[in-house]
Amino acid sequence: MASPVERRLSEVLDEHLRMAAGVTVSASERRAWDRSLPRLAQDLVDAGLGQIEMLVEYQLPLTSKRVDVVLAGTDRRTGDDAYVVVELKQWSHAEVWEDDPRKVIVQNMSGGPKLHPSLQAKGYSDYMVDFVTALGGRPGSVHAVAYLHNAARGDVIDLFDAVTDDRTRLFTQSTRGAFVEYLRDRFAPEPGADAADRLLSSRYRPSRQLLKVAAEEIRNREQFVLLAEQRLAYEMVWHAVDRARREDVKTVVVITGGPGSGKSVIALSLLGELSRQGYAVLHATGSKSFTQTMRKHVAKGSPRTKELFKYFNSFMDADRNGLDVLICDEAHRIREFSHNRFTPAAKRTGAPQVDELIDAARVPVFLLDEHQVVRPGEMGTFEEIRRHAEAKNLLVRHVSLDEQFRSGGSRKYERWVLRLLGLEEGGPEAWTGDEHFDVMLAESPQDLEATLRSQLDKGYSARMTAGYCWPWSDPAKDHTLVPDVVIGDWARPWNVKGDRSVGDAPPSELWATRDGGFDQVGCVYTAQGFEYDWNGVILGPDLVHRNGRLVTNRAASRDPALRPRSVTDARADELIRNTYKVLLTRGMVGTVIYSVDEETQTFLAGLLS
Repeated sequence: MASPVERRLSEVLDEHLRMAAGVTVSASERRAWDRSLPRLAQDLVDAGLGQIEMLVEYQLPLTSKRVDVVLAGTDRRTGDDAYVVVELKQWSHAEVWEDDPRKVIVQNMSGGPKLHPSLQAKGYSDYMVDFVTALGGRPGSVHAVAYLHNAARGDVIDLFDAVTDDRTRLFTQSTRGAFVEYLRDRFAPEPGADAADRLLSSRYRPSRQLLKVAAEEIRNREQFVLLAEQRLAYEMVWHAVDRARREDVKTVVVITGGPGSGKSVIALSLLGELSRQGYAVLHATGSKSFTQTMRKHVAKGSPRTKELFKYFNSFMDADRNGLDVLICDEAHRIREFSHNRFTPAAKRTGAPQVDELIDAARVPVFLLDEHQVVRPGEMGTFEEIRRHAEAKNLLVRHVSLDEQFRSGGSRKYERWVLRLLGLEEGGPEAWTGDEHFDVMLAESPQDLEATLRSQLDKGYSARMTAGYCWPWSDPAKDHTLVPDVVIGDWARPWNVKGDRSVGDAPPSELWATRDGGFDQVGCVYTAQGFEYDWNGVILGPDLVHRNGRLVTNRAASRDPALRPRSVTDARADELIRNTYKVLLTRGMVGTVIYSVDEETQTFLAGLLS
């Protein structure tokens, strides 16, 4: 049983995390503190290091991840600040998972394989070196330890094989003496001379070492060719960067363009080249699917490069102008505020999210398509960004992209979609064809799926999408997806909700890019930001043809974002139309359309005859 002092410690930690970080602490986590932290503290005392400071639940900058403990003191040899990341585990028995040596199976613990604790600690230490400026990019200043204080060495013996880094160690209960000697060897017994304060008060930005790694990674992954307005936008950002360094003038750059106009190509070109030249640059979006795909594909094989890809709400407490450049891709996803109902009052700055993004860098770059605003609360438009920038007396530069690369380079098709949906004046018009792009009407959902599957069999990529007009169930008890999208005798499941695969179905953020995604129907929140060769779109009963035009039916939508009364009917109409604009413009080679509404299907047949 924990002593009163130990219980008080867990209560203090619980209260601090709830008040300062909005973190809900479970009973099991409080028990872990009670059992692990006193053990570590006693080891420090036995090592003669009772003055060493323990930073408990240290939050890594620009993330929500927390480190169990960071020990802060003075390097015994050099006299410099020294830190040790400690990952505490109460495991008694564990073994390396045979399918992946980076993961382990823990006896009597549910939830599947866990990340190897030494690799977890190493990842935290590498991240600190890469982002905390007080560490100066010096890897030797931060070491990492996994401490399995309940385990005998023999019960976790094969976990030691993964520890090959000279800055990373693994200790157990039966090697506690070695751990105490390790601490004595690492730290001087004198107080840490404010090492903890310097770490906590440090500014953060990507280190030159990280940028070098990222530049090489991006260079090897992609070869980008920028054309016409894309090149103009790219050069305009560079001009702003040069001017910021030469004249200390801050400029906001806004790049607007339709789907496939090359916004993300510009973003990644800038990220790679700015990284190569040593500028502090980060990429951010408001989309989990888009960010996770960037991390998994652009930064594949490089955990450090993945950390260049952030979310818009990562910058609530960022240093003002701490970055040279912040690239805000998919900026139409900017929300009114970064906080949500779970954010504690202490962390709510009251500043609009767009202001936080503008303030974070000397050159904030926003890339957006105003017709892709599909959720209430999203407000990423050129006028909104310009209004906030000019209120700060900042210079604003704007480039509109004319080139069209998605939809087979067919600007004609993009205009056809805009007029069909009432997003551009002129009304719906007949599709007269384009040699670069195919548009066809399916007779049924079975016909739509068969057409797309035939293209898939030919080696093309293909996906089915639909308006959010059907329920979206959690997986069944047998771990299969529920076929919620039901049209007559045809039924298919939505894509996976979460970030774990269900059977052959990939996690939501990889639905558009990983094998297995074709057998589910994607929604706008999954498809937005991606492209594939062949695109199937099912128009639901929320968008139907009546009296010569397409009208929206809010009551037919199952999108929870449209339920609040604060979302007006006019706003819901705009969001539903934008949703279908996104869905209809994902294809690179062709689009197949089907409507569940008979009158709408007849109307479309007249346009696509």
